[in-house]
Amino acid sequence: MNAMNSSDTQHLQNLPLAERLGRLTRLWRMVADAELSPLGLTHPRWSALWKLRQLGDCISQKCLAEGLEIELSSLMRTLNQLEQQQLIIRKTCPNDKRARLVCLTKEGETILKQMETRIFDVRKKVLSGLSEQQLQEFEFVVEQISRNALEQLKE
Repeated sequence: MNAMNSSDTQHLQNLPLAERLGRLTRLWRMVADAELSPLGLTHPRWSALWKLRQLGDCISQKCLAEGLEIELSSLMRTLNQLEQQQLIIRKTCPNDKRARLVCLTKEGETILKQMETRIFDVRKKVLSGLSEQQLQEFEFVVEQISRNALEQLKE
């Protein structure tokens, strides 16, 4: 990327907070995407694997879609691709024959370990120069803004 000049910096400082937060999210995702692409993973694929790791292995497709905050239909293509890469398998739920469970394969578990190392490295680089106190304060502020936004949606 090109170095930013002072007019770029001034422009960014004039952006509303919501735009800067959105930009931060996009930039962080771009850094993660670049780090994970050598593993053969696009953003939707690594996001689905990471969420599967967080929610627990062998969860329903519907639960995974809800965790990713996307429609199930949007997730299906990604799951097909992950299945083709042999990183997941889908099985029929024993309790509900209509539901399909998403489960990691051994290859999927291996990729997740590699992802974890790379994601933590990205986090370390992106957050470099910030103290632990600054990070805790930032996390508190982000959480408070999120709670406020959720409250507005309830009204």
